[in-house]
Amino acid sequence: MSDASLPAAEAVESHVRAFFEGHSVDVVDCDLGPERRGTVPDLRVLVVGPGPRTDSWAYVTAGCWAASESDGHGLEFVMTAPVRDQRFIDLMAMIAYYHCGGHRLDVEHSMPIGEPWIPGSTCDHLLISLPYLHGPGLEQCPLPGGDTRILWTLPVTTAEIEFRRRHGHEALEQLFDEAGIIPTDPFRASVA
Repeated sequence: MSDASLPAAEAVESHVRAFFEGHSVDVVDCDLGPERRGTVPDLRVLVVGPGPRTDSWAYVTAGCWAASESDGHGLEFVMTAPVRDQRFIDLMAMIAYYHCGGHRLDVEHSMPIGEPWIPGSTCDHLLISLPYLHGPGLEQCPLPGGDTRILWTLPVTTAEIEFRRRHGHEALEQLFDEAGIIPTDPFRASVA
């Protein structure tokens, strides 16, 4: 790990461990391969097991901030899933590469996955949103010389992305609230 990114990654990890106190937290180093390694050279995914705060798994990037911060501000990402699976670690690495590789994700952005989130799911995109399942306590992460926001990557359907393009992000989030979606259910019905 480079000297510049070590304090930031450690601060993100410390923040996640404190927020998810009582949960197991595993650190998985992600090597994006020789052609992509330089984009997010020190990427880790923090895998948070179920515990007192939530009965789901959480996958949090640590390394995006160091690869893409601007004036001390940057982003990391969290995905919530029903199980522990390498698939979600790989998706978090894909999000990190997409974001740090020049696409600069932020709230109200989306990213195509190119296949179902989980085999058999109709969710094939990720919507970047505030981490409603966890709140501002997880979202706001102070770092040495700056801060990072940890944003939620919510699996959504193509129809939901099309609805958002026509009616706006808030209208889609309102549909999610009205339908009472379970965001960790890969087989949930599309709200649009």
